[in-house]
Amino acid sequence: MGLRLQQDQVWQKDGRFLRITTLERLAVEYKEMADLETKEGTRHVLTKKEFCRMLKGAVLLPPKSKDSVE
Repeated sequence: MGLRLQQDQVWQKDGRFLRITTLERLAVEYKEMADLETKEGTRHVLTKKEFCRMLKGAVLLPPKSKDSVE
């Protein structure tokens, strides 16, 4: 099964969260955050190949539905 990247996906790896902010043909811009609630973090840009290598061992979090009540 292949990896399918999509904009706004959130991945968790080593206690940090990576959210894809911009997905282009050859590059990925993502935001690295320590906490999903505050959404504070730093933006980074990598090639798709580098980003996929970095995701090894990461877990894709399910998308947060807009209808969910907290």
